[in-house]
Amino acid sequence: MGYHIQLYRMAPRLVALAVAILLCISVGWAAPAVLDVAAVPQLGAEGRADYARFLLQATPRAFALAPDGNWAWASAIGSPAETNARALSLCADYAGQPCALYAQDLAVVWPGRESHPAPAPTLPLLAGTGWALQPDGRFLWQGAAAARGAYIWAHGRAAGGQDSRGSQPQPHARVFNNAGYDVLRFDRAPDTDETDTAAAWLRQALRTLRAQGYQRVVMAGQSRGAWNALQALAEPGLVDAVVAIAPAAHGPRGSPAWAWALEDLLRVVAAARSPAARVAVANFAGDEFDPDPLRRAGLFRGLVTPRVGALLLLDRPPEVSGHGGGADPAFTWRYGACLLDFAEGRAQRC
Repeated sequence: MGYHIQLYRMAPRLVALAVAILLCISVGWAAPAVLDVAAVPQLGAEGRADYARFLLQATPRAFALAPDGNWAWASAIGSPAETNARALSLCADYAGQPCALYAQDLAVVWPGRESHPAPAPTLPLLAGTGWALQPDGRFLWQGAAAARGAYIWAHGRAAGGQDSRGSQPQPHARVFNNAGYDVLRFDRAPDTDETDTAAAWLRQALRTLRAQGYQRVVMAGQSRGAWNALQALAEPGLVDAVVAIAPAAHGPRGSPAWAWALEDLLRVVAAARSPAARVAVANFAGDEFDPDPLRRAGLFRGLVTPRVGALLLLDRPPEVSGHGGGADPAFTWRYGACLLDFAEGRAQRC
């Protein structure tokens, strides 16, 4: 799904939060020019904080500047051309004069400062019948030798059987990407995407990815993808961290499979054998795929030593709700930096 977001000024109370998000950008690697907030010309402190917020948005995205220091940005309005036009229009309306694009997607396009990062591979790193581990070209790419780690995103399984391959990972993936993680998708064909079958595919993919030399492996997912991410914990050493967003595998409210959903979750928790892995789980209020929020939270709390190394349970946070709460920008804004810190063994922003 796309994230239809547009913003051209930021409330003062959000500036401090933007500064915190800025700290997610790694200083230990050769960051692409688009991540250099200090290099954006003509912006004051508020504008730089808003540019940091822009760096967490889905593509297509565009950031526009006016000669007097005003700015605007747009994200996922439609096509790249439509997104560019919207950013320029918002900026011109606010500034009262023409604007020019500074950044587009992953590139700096400002005249005299143009910089385009190396593209991600177009072919899957790994693939099998019904699945692929695909580098996502909408994110910055470093390669195993240079990246801080690999962040693998597993999409959900649509109740209507729609094909979710190629769907853009949720916004919090940008926090990891901006800190130096390569982003890959664990794509599955809907006609063969059964829960335990996909879990076996995923374990195979993670074993091979480990062998390619990534310093860290973070396995993340939404809904059924999050359930599979938790199933990866059954084999020690596959992952350094799991980020499970609204994990579910038994259909929405009214599904007959709800009768055994909690029993199956208990088995997933009991099977965890990854004492070095750090596990973050997010449950949301009003989730139509959650048969019993209180009991599910209690089961997730069973992910403790020695099953896993550490647990962060975000149990029905107040900022967002619903099964898709992890896709809400408010979730990334509040918890993205926390998830990165937790995955790497820090606690400052949690």
